[in-house]
Amino acid sequence: MNELIQTVAVYALPVIFAITLHEAAHAFAAKFFGDTTAYSQGRMTLNPISHIDPFGTIIIPAVLYIATGGAFLFGYAKPVPVNFANLRKPKQDMAWVALAGPAANFAMAFLWMLLAIFLQVSDVSEDFFVRMANAGILTNLVMFAFNLFPIPPLDGGRILVSLLPYKLAYKFAQIEQYGFFIVMALVMLHVLQFWMVPVMWLAETLLYLMMSPIRLLLS
Repeated sequence: MNELIQTVAVYALPVIFAITLHEAAHAFAAKFFGDTTAYSQGRMTLNPISHIDPFGTIIIPAVLYIATGGAFLFGYAKPVPVNFANLRKPKQDMAWVALAGPAANFAMAFLWMLLAIFLQVSDVSEDFFVRMANAGILTNLVMFAFNLFPIPPLDGGRILVSLLPYKLAYKFAQIEQYGFFIVMALVMLHVLQFWMVPVMWLAETLLYLMMSPIRLLLS
């Protein structure tokens, strides 16, 4: 129980920020490209309550954590409503709206990594903040890679639909009604890790390259 409480305390802020900014980024991008559906429903906000799904964000992860001893976690936020028909260039702009969420997670991973470096060079000995910074990096890299998996309704699937020729895009989009079950099956069968691990590694490597000048300045 003590370990669970410590884990929740360390991951609470990183997870809340990761979910909130991911969904708000989708809403902002949708409004930028012409669809105000999410904006009119109050989803273009940094208030986490607007984006939390009680079942998908709290109950499912908690039950899975307890049932598997932390070996398997899965959850989701309340999807941001987007009417792609309202976008100025629906097929093209769909990709940018979808990409906005993972891009927000990548940016947050960058900021958490910046905090981790600052804590290191400042000789901060408080383990809690170091663990939180590392949790922020990991959480956002996981969300970045997971959401880019090319199966609709995940962001990667929407991006792929946007890039495919119209006939192929239409056929591929039909998968969306089964997408959740496909992804869950891939997670349970440990197949999704063959996507997650390399994508997370590439993103982390890029972050380290971006951090190189900062590390040199602070060393």
